[in-house]
Amino acid sequence: MARRRSAVRIGMTGLGQREELAPGIFINTHYRGCTPGFIYTEEGTVLVDAPLIPKQALDWREQIDAEYPGHPLLFMINTDHHRGHALGNQYFMPCKVIAHERAHKEMSGYTENFKERVRNSFKREPEIQSQLNNIIIIPPHITFTNRSTLLYGGREIELMFVGGHTPATSIVWLPEEKICFVGDIVWVDQHPYMAQGNTLEWLRALENIRALGAERLVPGHGPVCNPDATYRVGEYILFMRQRVRDYYLEGKNKNETKSGLVTEMLEWFPVPPERKAKIESQIKSGLNRVYREIQREEEDTGFDEDDDDMDDD
Repeated sequence: MARRRSAVRIGMTGLGQREELAPGIFINTHYRGCTPGFIYTEEGTVLVDAPLIPKQALDWREQIDAEYPGHPLLFMINTDHHRGHALGNQYFMPCKVIAHERAHKEMSGYTENFKERVRNSFKREPEIQSQLNNIIIIPPHITFTNRSTLLYGGREIELMFVGGHTPATSIVWLPEEKICFVGDIVWVDQHPYMAQGNTLEWLRALENIRALGAERLVPGHGPVCNPDATYRVGEYILFMRQRVRDYYLEGKNKNETKSGLVTEMLEWFPVPPERKAKIESQIKSGLNRVYREIQREEEDTGFDEDDDDMDDD
């Protein structure tokens, strides 16, 4: 293994500590947008997700370089196509981006209008907004459909499509280390973002994650957890499905259902006062999505996976 510096170290620009989960496997839970990780192999470094905010992405790259000076970056794996996981790809070139084939379809369609929407989402934070004046979209160079395996420098890194959160959501499984990067399938003490979800697929994904035998899960946002965290997310989804079905069978329309259930759902996880309006909007997006699912299930028809909503950050 290449000579490196201390395992846990403050980033060079002071934006947060990286944490070593196992020899050569690091994460950083201090960035907005996602919890990125990187995996050292003797042939080069494999990254999982990219920070959204440019200063944080550059800080993360500096931390990686500080840990393994001069070591090449091989791949950036995006667990989905949402901006919080993939918009920072540009700061880790020239490595190759890997993601599910649907992520390529979505990211290839990101227009100047999409970039402007990203910038506008930070209009109350001009210091961050000003960093986003030169967004360059880097879609995946390599895609997979259901499963793929990277074998580099003595590491086995498995990529698995699970869906659920988005039609592109995938997980990164390290069977030797029993660590799984689960993307936005698992949320710890947070309301999951469901605007582009498929809840039945999501529930299956949670079951599949539990079946891996992982000891530690790295969610797309927030701290490391163990597989027990999957149950709370599943309970939240099942509760939402049942309550939406109750409203639907009572003849309530979509807007009545969203208005009636947002307070019930809000009580599931703590919500900081300054984020209450945003979380309520997020919950309503999820209720909107689930209402369409339940409606189609009750009508015994298929569910359209191509509906899209503005992604999370």
